[in-house]
Amino acid sequence: MTSLVLAGLAGLGTWLVVVPAPSGPGPRRRDRLVAATVVRLERVGLGGVGPGRYLGASAAAAVVGGLVVVSVVGPGPIALGAAIIAGGTPTAYWHRRHVRARRAARDHWPRLIEELRVQVGPVGRSIPQALIEVGGRAPEVLRPAFDAAQREWSLRTDLEGMLRVLAEQLEDAAADATCETLVVIHQVGGDLDPRLADLAEARRRDLRDRRESDARQSGARLARWFVVVVPLGMGFAGLNIGTGIEAYKAPGAQFLIGAAAALVAVCWWWTGRLMRLPEEPRVFAP
Repeated sequence: MTSLVLAGLAGLGTWLVVVPAPSGPGPRRRDRLVAATVVRLERVGLGGVGPGRYLGASAAAAVVGGLVVVSVVGPGPIALGAAIIAGGTPTAYWHRRHVRARRAARDHWPRLIEELRVQVGPVGRSIPQALIEVGGRAPEVLRPAFDAAQREWSLRTDLEGMLRVLAEQLEDAAADATCETLVVIHQVGGDLDPRLADLAEARRRDLRDRRESDARQSGARLARWFVVVVPLGMGFAGLNIGTGIEAYKAPGAQFLIGAAAALVAVCWWWTGRLMRLPEEPRVFAP
């Protein structure tokens, strides 16, 4: 029973870390807290999940993870640690899905820049109209940013403000370079077509390099999974040898299991850091 309570508290604690509790009764304070919560959830990829769904998934994962470990090694710090880790898996899953969607959307930037170039050049659209047209055909993960930029333009008819909102919402180096180019052309004039063509070519070159690097790391990613799979397999095999289950419940075994899990986690994190491709810096970040 104690492990169930601890598992539930682990899921609740994960929720409280992500969403701050209101600290003031005033509506303005509450509105600011809601806005800050929405921004934080969007940045980690949880903006479209919903608090109820997220809290339920975290609590359920924590309870299930705690129960599984309790059934194997009994109640104790190992079960508590497993419940905390399991309670964080929904956050990791949704964040990972958000990151993958953002990376997939990055592949569309050369096409978006080329469409913007066509809309402003041969079609003869103004820059705000071209951005609205391009945003309507952008990947789903990018459309909220273009919608926010369109609202800014509708309210203020200020191109620089529209581009600033777009760059802030997208948080991408390609978006920063594109928006800054449009701002400079708007302020000092010049031929926009060759500059957008250069930007599109630079995006294509960057995507080719990243795909090549990612392909070369396929073997290393497979080896990284062995860091987790092999110790788990050996641990489960030990359960079926002699009095393996009873041996795992001993205090000394609990300490060794915790130390081994910590070493696996450190190795997983370290290899992930080594394999991470560098992100292009946001030189023109607002």
